[in-house]
Amino acid sequence: MKFDNYSIRPLQPTDLQLYFQLVENNRARLSNFFTGTVAKTKTLESTKIFLDENLKKTEAKTYFSFIVIDDTNNTFAGFLDIKNIDWTVPKAELGCYIDEKYANKGISSKALATFTNYCFANFEFKKLFLRTHQTNSSARRIAEKCGFEIEGTLRRDYKTTSGELVDLIYYGKLAD
Repeated sequence: MKFDNYSIRPLQPTDLQLYFQLVENNRARLSNFFTGTVAKTKTLESTKIFLDENLKKTEAKTYFSFIVIDDTNNTFAGFLDIKNIDWTVPKAELGCYIDEKYANKGISSKALATFTNYCFANFEFKKLFLRTHQTNSSARRIAEKCGFEIEGTLRRDYKTTSGELVDLIYYGKLAD
């Protein structure tokens, strides 16, 4: 997948060092709402285990991870994933984050729009959804810009790194 000077492709085991650096550079920003990623990628060694686990989930078709690459300098600019897949509907949850130095430049919106179209076309999902905290105005703006609609608030739906249970806004988008 491509847009502007960026490409999106599946995350590979050979991406270990660059992926670890992406998480490390953004660890503080990711800590509350990417708790699993932050907890399982504290060292290069633990990140390798994390990537190997994700590869097994991909083979089982229960999870898919992708990386956003700045093609001008071959830098990892962001991350996208497909999770909480229900093949019987079929629907899935999307997750994403962008490296801080690429934030607020429209890249996240273009990446999510490109990725959403890919997911509908290639996986034949009938619905995609994402969840975000009410204070995450950037994620909310990106979701709405990409055509996701608020479907409701899921009360006490997520446990942050600090252990707090928080409400999440549920956004959905249906296949055309």
